[in-house]
Amino acid sequence: MKKSIVVLALVVLSFALAQNAMAQATATQNVSLAVNAVYKIATSGNPGAMTITTGTAGTNALTSVSDASTTYSITQNFASTVKITANLDAALAAGYTLQMNLASTKGTSAGNVNISATTPASAANVVTNIALGADAAQTITYTFGANASAGVLASTAKVVTLTLTN
Repeated sequence: MKKSIVVLALVVLSFALAQNAMAQATATQNVSLAVNAVYKIATSGNPGAMTITTGTAGTNALTSVSDASTTYSITQNFASTVKITANLDAALAAGYTLQMNLASTKGTSAGNVNISATTPASAANVVTNIALGADAAQTITYTFGANASAGVLASTAKVVTLTLTN
C-alpha cells in the first residue's frame, strides 16, 4: 500500500508539474518592414595629374597619357536597370580630348567615351544596363590627348561628375 501511495503521489505531482509547464501566456506584435530606394555611387579618390610631354615629329596628335589609378563602386535597388553618366563642369577647348572608360561587372561599359564636350546639361552614358545589386571597386581609366595645333594648355583642373540614374 505504501508503494501505491507513493506511485499515486508521483502521478499527481507529475500531472501538476505538467499542467504548470503547459501553461503559457502569449503576446503578438505587428512589424512593418520596408526597403527604400538606395542609389549610391562613390569613387576611390582623384586620378593623378595627366601631362602630355611628347609627340611624334610630323604628326599633329601628341602622345596621349592615361591614368587608371581610381575606382568606383555603386549600389542600387531602385530599378531593374540603371546607368552611369559622366560630364565635365565645363567643356574642354577644341584640340584637347578627355576620354574615360568605366569597367563594370553588373552593366555594359560603353568603352572609351569622349567626355571633352560634356557639361552638366549634356552628360554622356558611360555604363548602361546596370542590374540590381552592387558593383564594387571597378576601374576608371582616363585618357587625355591633345593636338599640337591646339597649343600649350596650362595646368587646368576639371571636375568630372559621375551620376547614377535610371
